[in-house]
Amino acid sequence: MWKNKRVTVFITGGIAAYKVAKLVRLFVKKGAEVSVAMTKSACEFITPLTFQVLTKNKVYLDTFEEDEANKVQHIHLADHTDVAVVVPATANTIAKMANGIADNFVTSTLLATTAPIYIAPAMNEHMWENPATVRNVTQLKADGKVVIEPASGFLAEGYNGKGRLPEPEEIFEQITFLESRRTSKSPLKGKSVLITAGGTKERIDPVRYISNDSSGKMGYALAKAASILGAKVRLVSTTKQLKVPFGVEVTYVESASEMEGVVTSHFPTTDVAVMVAAVSDYYVANCSEQKIKKQHNELGLKLDLAENPDILKGLAHSKKEGQVVIGFAAETEKVLEYAKVKLEKKKADAIIANDVSSSLIGFNADKHEVTIITKSGKQIQLPECSKDDLALGIWKSLLDTNVIQ
Repeated sequence: MWKNKRVTVFITGGIAAYKVAKLVRLFVKKGAEVSVAMTKSACEFITPLTFQVLTKNKVYLDTFEEDEANKVQHIHLADHTDVAVVVPATANTIAKMANGIADNFVTSTLLATTAPIYIAPAMNEHMWENPATVRNVTQLKADGKVVIEPASGFLAEGYNGKGRLPEPEEIFEQITFLESRRTSKSPLKGKSVLITAGGTKERIDPVRYISNDSSGKMGYALAKAASILGAKVRLVSTTKQLKVPFGVEVTYVESASEMEGVVTSHFPTTDVAVMVAAVSDYYVANCSEQKIKKQHNELGLKLDLAENPDILKGLAHSKKEGQVVIGFAAETEKVLEYAKVKLEKKKADAIIANDVSSSLIGFNADKHEVTIITKSGKQIQLPECSKDDLALGIWKSLLDTNVIQ
């Protein structure tokens, strides 16, 4: 979404200014055209040359440095900004913005900017909690600015407190989410979406388990996309290795039985359930409470396997009150044939078939391709692309085919 977007980053004088180089780089890597403006104090912490090299653009510093006679620099920059980011935003700059003070290039440009403005404060905890700062932040929010909550942690003063600048990746993710939601239609607004992700684990003993190769990436991508499209999203995940998308609630589980319990409890208040998780077909009925020692005998280790609950089938066959149930079919051969059988057997509203035989688009890959088969007989093939792009394509297809209304 950032390709060719004009992003202006306004840097003010805090020690956290060193983190901004990485944030700028993230915008650049995603295709944004980035400009940087700095206060004089900001230049004490990081040099303008750093940002000139990263952005390949001039860095704006002085209100009176008018080197182009046909342009008033701060107005020109304001008019050519699609998204403005103030980071780190000091208490001083926040106070100026809240009160309309324009006494340097940064504050003058911000006063003239009509684009969305995202503010990422960073300061000492006592400064953040000071009634004057609280009042100024409240005013900025009332003026339509977005203030990103500072993090808690080790401060420059040598003690823990609230006021740290969040990590660049977190800031970037929040702004990307909020901008995506602002600029996109919200076809899922008001919908409650339940998504499962990852491969379940069935314990053999306290240190061993049976599982599969599912990474959970597709489920997380679908949760992120649904949230961007306006839905209230709950993710039921077996993996803690992936970052939870901004705006998504997560419940962690391990086994199929645990997943069934969480999913079943939330299903009555769900509008759309998407069962992406690779659920183990069997669990170990004779699971040991202690670590099993190596057994030196001809029979080896025997495990008694019992069938797990079929979560997808259970939801689709339950007494529904308008809920839409969608499943995934991960196959290594006869993908569409088996997916159609699964659709009929499970009585789902749609099955999303994916070929996991290839390492390029299978489990753990960053790219994927799928075919959506609906119970009305429609078949939509979505070509190989990143899982984030594919997730948006899946939601669009489900809406376009009226699987979700």
